[in-house]
Amino acid sequence: MTAFARAALVRAVRTVAQTMVAAIGTTAMISEVNWQTVLGTSALAGVLSLLTSIATDLPEAPRNGES
Repeated sequence: MTAFARAALVRAVRTVAQTMVAAIGTTAMISEVNWQTVLGTSALAGVLSLLTSIATDLPEAPRNGES
């Protein structure tokens, strides 16, 4: 796996986790969580994160020739 792909994947996983925490945190009780909405929103955030990583230069990914 390339350094860019690894960095993009790490960023996407972090985005998904942050979105899940934010979506779950908006409910008063865990039994009131709409899990379908939480998972759908989090998955979309992950896809958008990956697309953003492809469209922009990731600062955490090493440049060519760097390690």
